[in-house]
Amino acid sequence: MDERLAVVSGGGTGIGAAVARTLVADGCSVLILGRRAEVLAATAERIGAETGRPEAVRAVSVDLTDHEQIGRVVEAVDGRPVDVLVNNAGGFHSAQNDTLAGIAANWRATLDTNVLTAVLLTAALRPALRRPGGRVILISSIAAQRGGGDAYSAAKAALHGWAYSLATELGPEQITVNVVSPGYVAETEFFVGRMTPEGHAKRVAATLVGRAGTPDDIAESVRYLASPAASFVTAQILGVNGGSVLGR
Repeated sequence: MDERLAVVSGGGTGIGAAVARTLVADGCSVLILGRRAEVLAATAERIGAETGRPEAVRAVSVDLTDHEQIGRVVEAVDGRPVDVLVNNAGGFHSAQNDTLAGIAANWRATLDTNVLTAVLLTAALRPALRRPGGRVILISSIAAQRGGGDAYSAAKAALHGWAYSLATELGPEQITVNVVSPGYVAETEFFVGRMTPEGHAKRVAATLVGRAGTPDDIAESVRYLASPAASFVTAQILGVNGGSVLGR
């Protein structure tokens, strides 16, 4: 089999960068996607140096909410089968005001960032997914399971329902679809400017293991789901939250 190809959205920092590094270390060739070209380039260079495989990671600058830009990803894939697609792009949008117009703008932006990015990228690469053996992995959030994030919680929960539908469609082609739902991961840009020491302590105390998660914790879960060992696992929500939400 040719070298496996993985595509990781939101791959410039945090969880996405950790996932990309893990997959490169496992022997994959990886495309990392994001909007900030300089950040992506620096991450690609760092991963290449750390893994000793500078040729194995490439960066594609793209706004995945814009369907016209996603052709850049298809061009970068260049006809190769895609073995692993990790939809990690997303983010939290704060409402600017409580007018109806403000609420509508916040919900649209949140759904675009967290749901539409995954839907459009997956649709564009769906013909290229390896058959059999392709893996589609969506990065959700504990907020989808316990609420508390308003539009963000709803958007991440939408990924769960869509994953079930997509898994049903792609299962007969031996392509699996799963969701990783992280709990509190401190070492990301997600909480920049929004986390207090008290908030951090509260989130750590809510776990059963007494610590915050790390991007590598999430990357290891993705590593399993992306591997041949997970060929019989599909349409599942894998909570990686230190016990903050019990399995159900």
